[in-house]
Amino acid sequence: MKDIIKRFWPYIKEYKLYYMLVVFGGILIVISTAASAHIMKPLMDDMFIAKKEEMLYLIPLGLIGIYLTKALGKYVQTIFMEYIGQSIVTRFREILLRKIITHDMAYLYQNRSGELISRVTNDIGRIQFFVSNMLPDMFRDILAVIALVGYIIYLNAMLSFYTLIVIPLAIFPLMKIAKRLKKYSHRSQSKNADVVTRLTEVFNNSEIIKANATEEFELERFSEQNWQFFKINMKTVYVSALVSPIMEILGVVGLAAVIYVGGHEVFDGKMTVGEFTAFVTAVGLVFEPIRKLSGTYAKIQDALAASERVFEVLDTEVTIQDGERALEEDIKKIEFKGVKLRYEDAYALDDINIEIHEGQKIALVGDSGGGKSTFISMLLRFYDPDEGIVKINDRDIKEYNINSLKHHISLVTQRVYIFQDSLAANVAYGETEIDEVKVIEALKLADAYEFAMSLEEGIHTQMHEAGSNLSGGQRQRISIARAIYKHSSLILFDEATSALDNESEKRIQAALDAYTKDKITITIAHRLSTIEHADKILVLQKGKIVSMGTHQELLENSEVYQRLAGTFEH
Repeated sequence: MKDIIKRFWPYIKEYKLYYMLVVFGGILIVISTAASAHIMKPLMDDMFIAKKEEMLYLIPLGLIGIYLTKALGKYVQTIFMEYIGQSIVTRFREILLRKIITHDMAYLYQNRSGELISRVTNDIGRIQFFVSNMLPDMFRDILAVIALVGYIIYLNAMLSFYTLIVIPLAIFPLMKIAKRLKKYSHRSQSKNADVVTRLTEVFNNSEIIKANATEEFELERFSEQNWQFFKINMKTVYVSALVSPIMEILGVVGLAAVIYVGGHEVFDGKMTVGEFTAFVTAVGLVFEPIRKLSGTYAKIQDALAASERVFEVLDTEVTIQDGERALEEDIKKIEFKGVKLRYEDAYALDDINIEIHEGQKIALVGDSGGGKSTFISMLLRFYDPDEGIVKINDRDIKEYNINSLKHHISLVTQRVYIFQDSLAANVAYGETEIDEVKVIEALKLADAYEFAMSLEEGIHTQMHEAGSNLSGGQRQRISIARAIYKHSSLILFDEATSALDNESEKRIQAALDAYTKDKITITIAHRLSTIEHADKILVLQKGKIVSMGTHQELLENSEVYQRLAGTFEH
């Protein structure tokens, strides 16, 4: 717990003024709690035994004053602890998301989206409950215990010994319980991530589920994860439920000892009835916050487990380090020199050597797993080479600031990404100020203007989740328009026209040929129409460039290309 608080401390210490108000509220609570026990002495000795008439007015007024003070203290403490907790957790949610989305692609591929969503939502939520709910309660209860224990010792030091000796007896079982709870909390949060992952897959793949009538199959798979989650949570309940009974049993043992020993003190005239009543009241009051503290301590294990999972993400090093040089000029030259990239037990790229210049149209072809997508990924710095160097404009790509590098690159993939925003915002993705003239120009070049204007609100029409209110071809045109709007000097097409019919592809290709004449274009494709006019075709197999040349040259000289050419779509 000490290490976790140390990690949170840089954020906590920014709220000094609020913590001072929290302390002020806590002091009011402590004073009123101790006073509620102390008032029992004049109630018994002066009001009931001595029968002082003025006490009939002073005691009720005193009680009202005590509980008004306590209510004010609780309100002040709760409001400002909630503010601190909510504020810290809101910031932490952004910090965690920033860390995740700025991680390299290898990390994002290796970690399930459901797992990462669970870290940002479920784990942060558990920390929020700790910071906003448990922490103020714990702070208040600790102050109350200190004040009441001090008051008990002040009333009768010898009698307080019999009362408080039971507290150390509770520490050992509580430590054992807390250790087990932390283990179950880790398992619970991990299983929650499995449940979220399963739900994410179901919602993302709803079409294929409906097409195959596998609703019951998916429900059974979800049910298995769901009930495993239930069983782990119940184990947590079984263990945490032991805390309250243990503390209550120990508390009543202490109270029984007080009544026995204190009774003798009253019989022997060493204590007044009022002092004994005040003492018993204070003992009753002190065991309540102790019981709550023990329960809070058990629940804290859940927050500690969540905090460890969150800090595990924050402590993971990003392997793709940002460069310091801004890429200000257009990309005019790309060079791969001896580039190798290993993935598990095989090379994704193996000794790649190629120069690409401004205005060139490069096509990548080859069998699945040959390294085509990895080639493109190296230019986006999704990965860095294990050996060799990738150069942009005669400088190592690693020297460039990643944001400035990607400002000059547009990517269009077979998988189209449409956001729940307007069509115009999707074309001008990433910009707060949308240039509608540029949007329309991009839509025209992408053969998307006519269908865009036929929509109910034109380019301002809101897109549904994943662009479900558009056809596959329309979504792909939007993706191409997005690349054109960015006006990059390097355009990467990965199966970018797979959802288009031949006529649409020809129209877009003609427009793109004119648009990209002064740019570098690298295309992964299976259609002959997007390959045969390329300035250079790279044939990749098992990460190696096995052939290179124009369409006609490769048909004459490359057996691999001849075989692949027979599979191209026409």
